[in-house]
Amino acid sequence: MKLAEIYALAINLGMNADPRGRAMVEQELADQARAYAKMSGPQRQFFDRESLINPYADTRIVYGDPQTEISKLIAGIDMQTAELLLARQLNQEGAEIGLALSHHAHGRALLGLPQVMRLQPAAWTKAGLPAKEAEQLMAPRYDEVALGVGGGNYNRTVDAARLLGLPLMCAHTACDNLVSDFIDRLMRQEQPDQAADVLTLLLRLPEIAAAAQDQNPPRLVAGKHGHAAGKIFVDMTGGASPPADYYRLAVAAGISTVICMSAKRDIIDAADEAGLNVVVAGHMACDSIGMNLF
Repeated sequence: MKLAEIYALAINLGMNADPRGRAMVEQELADQARAYAKMSGPQRQFFDRESLINPYADTRIVYGDPQTEISKLIAGIDMQTAELLLARQLNQEGAEIGLALSHHAHGRALLGLPQVMRLQPAAWTKAGLPAKEAEQLMAPRYDEVALGVGGGNYNRTVDAARLLGLPLMCAHTACDNLVSDFIDRLMRQEQPDQAADVLTLLLRLPEIAAAAQDQNPPRLVAGKHGHAAGKIFVDMTGGASPPADYYRLAVAAGISTVICMSAKRDIIDAADEAGLNVVVAGHMACDSIGMNLF
């Protein structure tokens, strides 16, 4: 496959699995095109033209010619300089790796995290949160994440790929959409009765079972094992974690259980206060499911 075809496949699969629904994502792309048509001057000059065809700013070819033919690739959750050097070593031994595929974003894809976070208010609203409040609560998080990623050495791995001559692509939200949709469909199909049953279902998945063997099993971090699972919301996509207040609002929206990749203390405390079950399924395990589905 050409690198451009792999990239297009990631976008298409991500849109098919988007929690907002593909129609809403396509409408977003159309809105971007109309906004771009009206731009001029510096606003048009520095506009991210890739966003006209790709709704996921953290899923990008960050180095390499899109027309490059790829017969072998090396994939990982974190493909950084060390992994790129590993690929070069393997190539020196005859591996013929033509692409490094990273789940977590680098370069301009990393700087795109605040843009993809905009799917979260729509996804949570679809699950029952009030739309206006969801947008208002998310606004400070955009700035917080933008300042965080913008202050780091975001091009370090991209520069290493360029110096090594190895194409590098990131597939973050596209793959997070895949695992989020996969686990959501699993829960809808099996209809677990209690929070403990949610854990049992997750342990059926080989990536999560492998993590459990490493003593990193899925955990119920808020709620009780005997509590009703009720309406389940899978919170695994959208670039970065949502504000803790989303978890406080979830119960009023009829949600009883949230399944996420990871949870910081403020989210756990908010869930405890609201009487919400929170299951942490495991960051590396869930990222691996998304990449394996891709």
